[in-house]
Amino acid sequence: MTIFFTADTHFGHGGAKGLYKRPFASVAEMDAVMEANWNAVVTADDEVWHLGDFAVGYSEAAASALLGRLRGRKRLVTGNNDRSGICALNGWDSVMPYAEMKCEGRLLVLCHYAFRTWRDMGRGAVNLHGHSHGRLKPMPRQVDVGVDVWDFRPVPLPEILMGLQVGKADLGRL
Repeated sequence: MTIFFTADTHFGHGGAKGLYKRPFASVAEMDAVMEANWNAVVTADDEVWHLGDFAVGYSEAAASALLGRLRGRKRLVTGNNDRSGICALNGWDSVMPYAEMKCEGRLLVLCHYAFRTWRDMGRGAVNLHGHSHGRLKPMPRQVDVGVDVWDFRPVPLPEILMGLQVGKADLGRL
């Protein structure tokens, strides 16, 4: 089993296509590519943490059908655009506004929003977030896992950490 992270898919959201300059001819193409990319890397046995803003322009029925087509066990850390109906879908294994977890020996602090400070940040804890669509300069040990940053697909932690810029003093703690 692999654990993946993603955020800000904004399925069905025409505004996201334009606002974040997504390279798709239409919302339908954007959604199809993100669904295909998800299913190309995630297996049924994997776990995906979605850090908010899952489906903005979909009805609950359409979002439920999409969630059923996406591989893996899915956990939602809610974002500012996740309506109560989206949060209540049966396809989520869990729904919460914030989470902390150990993954591959590292403490991860998960939220839709980037933090200025977080628990154990001086001890190597990593803050994974969405919301900024790649437009926020990260702090050390902080990564935007949104689709706009990661080729419109979920990413596993080792790949995230490879791109993480850390100071020499932090290398022993990661």
